[in-house]
Amino acid sequence: MSAATTVLIQDVRVLDGTGTHARAADVEIRDGRVAAIGHLPPPAHCRVIKGRGRYLSPGFIDVHTHDDTSVVHGPEMRPKLSQGVTTVVVGNCGISASPISLRTDEVPDPMNLLGPRGVFTYPEFTDYASAVDRARPSVNVAALVGHTTLRAGAMADLERPASGREIEAMRTRLAASLHAGAFGLSSGLAYRNARQAPPSEMDALVRELGLHGAVYTTHLRNEFDRLPQALDEAFATAAKVGVRLQVSHLKCAGAGNWGHAPQALAMVEHAAKDLGCHCDCYPYTASSSTLDLGQVNAETDILITWSEPHPEMARRRLNAIAAEWQLPLAAAAKKLQPAGAVYHNMSEADVRRILAHPLVMIGSDGLPNDPFPHPRLWGAFPRVIGHYCRDERLFPLPEAIRKMTGLPAAAFGLADRGVVRPGAWADLVLFDFDRVRDTATFAAPKQAAEGIDLVMVNGRIAWQDGGCVDRPGRFLRRGAA
Repeated sequence: MSAATTVLIQDVRVLDGTGTHARAADVEIRDGRVAAIGHLPPPAHCRVIKGRGRYLSPGFIDVHTHDDTSVVHGPEMRPKLSQGVTTVVVGNCGISASPISLRTDEVPDPMNLLGPRGVFTYPEFTDYASAVDRARPSVNVAALVGHTTLRAGAMADLERPASGREIEAMRTRLAASLHAGAFGLSSGLAYRNARQAPPSEMDALVRELGLHGAVYTTHLRNEFDRLPQALDEAFATAAKVGVRLQVSHLKCAGAGNWGHAPQALAMVEHAAKDLGCHCDCYPYTASSSTLDLGQVNAETDILITWSEPHPEMARRRLNAIAAEWQLPLAAAAKKLQPAGAVYHNMSEADVRRILAHPLVMIGSDGLPNDPFPHPRLWGAFPRVIGHYCRDERLFPLPEAIRKMTGLPAAAFGLADRGVVRPGAWADLVLFDFDRVRDTATFAAPKQAAEGIDLVMVNGRIAWQDGGCVDRPGRFLRRGAA
C-alpha cells in the first residue's frame, strides 16, 4: 500500500491522544496523514477497513528505548510494532550508536547493551541517520546523543572527569549532531563510565542543548538512597539554561528506598513549575541492565540474562550460581562480568503511584540485544492498557493513551505525532480493549501481545493480524514536520 493510497477506517471509537473521551467516528487517511474525522462516506478508490467498534488511537511512542542498532539490523521491529509502538526514541541512558569512533577494542559498559564493537560504525550522527534511512525500519526513529558515547569518543580513560579540551571535543560533536536533527542529549550518570563526570561537565554539554531548544534526558546518578540528591542535580543542570528535562525510568530502587515515590513525585511537581519537566516509567517492578556490582546484595533477586565468560549461566539466579561456585555474591558477580541481569528491586505500590502521575509517560527500556530480555521489551504498552488500566483501573483509558501518545510527543517535540486530528501523521493503532494483554513473562519474554489488531505508520499498514506487513517508518529530525 503506497503512502498516497486513501484509506477509510470505519466505525471506530477515536481516542485522540489528548486525554479526552473517545468518540464514535470514521477516520480518513490520505497521503500519509489524517485527512478527516467524522461520519464519512467512502471516497472513490479508497481502501475500507472495518473498525467494528474497536478503539483507534495514535501510535504509541516509546520514549525510552535501546533500539539504536535494532532499527538498522532488525528493521521489522516486531517487539515494538506488535505492541502498537510506531515511534521509538533511541540513545537513552547516555549510550547511543553515534557519533562514535571507538578508541579501544572493548566496548565500554553499558554501551555493550547496544551490541559488539562491530555495530559502532557511525563516526558522525549523519552516518547513523543515513543508515536508518537505508534500513527503512517499520517504526519512526527519533535519536538522542549519549553522554557516555561522547566520552568514549573523546577520552581514553572514562573513570575520571573530562578535561576542558575533552569537554570541548564532546560539545563540538554534540552541536554537529543537534544541527543534523538529534532531539537532545542523554546521560547515564549511575554507570561506571559516566559517574566520574561532575556536574560542571554536564553543565557545559547541556548549555549546548539550550542553544538548540533540545531536550536533556537523564538516568539519574542514584535511584536508591540518594534519589532526592540525584533529582536535585538533574533539576539544577536543566534549570541553568532552561532546557526541557526528562527523568528516565523514575523508580525507588532497593527495599530500603521503598515507599518514597510520593517524595520523589513531589520534587518533580515542584521542578515542573519552572521547568519543562517529565518522567518516564515502565510498568514492572524489576529493572534490567548490565550486571553492576553496586546493585548486588542478598535482598535483591537477581536473574542473569547473559554472561560473556560464562554463557552457560544465563537464565539462572545469581544466588544459585554463587552457591554452586561456593563464592560470595559479589565475587560470583565479578566472575560473570561482563554480563546482564534483571533486578527485582522495586515495590508494586511505588510503581503504581509513579505510573499514575500525570507528568509520567511510558517507556519500555527494553534491551533488544539481550538474548533473554526483560518482558518489557515485548509487553510494556499492552500491559499499561490491559493490566493497569482495564484490570486494575489505575487510570481511565483516555489517560493511559495520553501517557503513551500526546504527552511524549509534546515533551520531545515530535511534530504532528501523538494525536489523531486532521493534518497529523497517520501513526495509528486499532485495538480491542477487551482482549489487549501482554503475554511476555520473565520465563518466556519473547511473546507478542494480544489484542493489537492493526498498526499504521505514516499512513501505511505496518502490522495486521499478528504479522508485519510493511516497513514505512522514517528517521525523524528535530524541528522537521
